Amino acid sequence: MSFTVEERGNPNSLSYRLFFKNAEGKYVSPFHDIPIYADESQNIFHVVVEVPRWTNAKMEIATKDPLNPVKQDVKKGKLRFVANVFPHKGYIWNYGAIPQTWEDPAHKDGDIGCGGDNDPIDVCEIGTKVCSRGEVIKVKVLGVLAMIDEGETDWKVIAINVEDPEANDFNNISDVQRLKPGYLESTVDWFRRYKVPDGKPENQFAFNDEFKDKDFAIKVIKSTHNFWKALISQKTNAGELNCKNTCVSASDSPYCCTVEEAKAVVGETSPCGKEEPIPSSVDKWFYYERK
Repeated sequence: MSFTVEERGNPNSLSYRLFFKNAEGKYVSPFHDIPIYADESQNIFHVVVEVPRWTNAKMEIATKDPLNPVKQDVKKGKLRFVANVFPHKGYIWNYGAIPQTWEDPAHKDGDIGCGGDNDPIDVCEIGTKVCSRGEVIKVKVLGVLAMIDEGETDWKVIAINVEDPEANDFNNISDVQRLKPGYLESTVDWFRRYKVPDGKPENQFAFNDEFKDKDFAIKVIKSTHNFWKALISQKTNAGELNCKNTCVSASDSPYCCTVEEAKAVVGETSPCGKEEPIPSSVDKWFYYERK
């Protein structure tokens, strides 16, 4: 199963969008139409790469927009870039999300006591390759970190691309600790401090800042898949989320989007144009003393 992307608007601008197509050239939603599993029997999952490693633009699946294209997050009318909090440059993994998952805000996790963050579950892919924005990869899950972001549960799955040359060496979170010493500690440090330059407090974590193992992570992913199933079948109120899709819903579902309707959604956006310059401030370093 393969997917391609179509750029619309000007890169590095408010108009930029990245729409997805399946192998038949049909527009699809990366939130709803791309299957969660690449191989269910082996617990191999698809991941939509939103942010390639070392980059700063906070790109994300637009869960409230028709067809859910990838676009850059906006804060106070300006494009959002994560700061370089020393010693980290941009994102330190390929960062993305598992399709057909949803962290339900109404569900308070039994271990943590907080509701979900209303997004697909996040993934940090730790392989050697720097992926491309919009690339759909197949990963095996290694573990998970439970971040508490402004009172919401925001799981961070640790995974590796099955096509990575090192993939056979990584089968659980203990392998990351053994073969990439310091990487998990840096991951906690990154998530703890990345919002501080924006004037926000440090993020907190459940389980004493410790990563849970592969089995725990897969259990969490499957629970978010069940929340998504309830969402797409209208058993849960979608709120502001846009659940339009071209492949999942039956024709009598209000969420069903025809090929023509999907083309019209894309057609309403601007054609891909000239890339805008990235603000020079994005390359600045932010320093502050750890508490």
